Amino acid sequence: MNTMSLTRNGITTVTVPLSFRRIGGRRVIVAPDGEQLRASPINVDNTMVKALARAFRWQRLLDRGKYATIAEIAVAEKINASYVSRVIRMTLLSPTTVEAILNGSQPRGLGLAHLLEPFPLEWTEQAVHWDKAAASP
Repeated sequence: MNTMSLTRNGITTVTVPLSFRRIGGRRVIVAPDGEQLRASPINVDNTMVKALARAFRWQRLLDRGKYATIAEIAVAEKINASYVSRVIRMTLLSPTTVEAILNGSQPRGLGLAHLLEPFPLEWTEQAVHWDKAAASP
């Protein structure tokens, strides 16, 4: 419940119950009605953008023959091959989804964890999938 009080020295104090959540590595203010308030209208998730960049870089390295397998990339990058495999799959995202991630207009609540899980290869099905994934807790 919002409250407002006036102190003896004429200072007005307004109290609004807020909470903070982390989404995409950024703190977001959550209003009493559950609506997420943002400092700016653009919500570029840097973790997703970096993962996309890695995915396309790794795919380019495979295409050019620098590495023959995902396992070789994992050894060279000193990370788990399973992670490389899940990230590189992001190159199969629809152009619409990639553009939305890059300009910060992806569905609210959609994070890197969702992108690293299996998703439909059909671009038309991906939009529906991401909307459902973002809506789930």
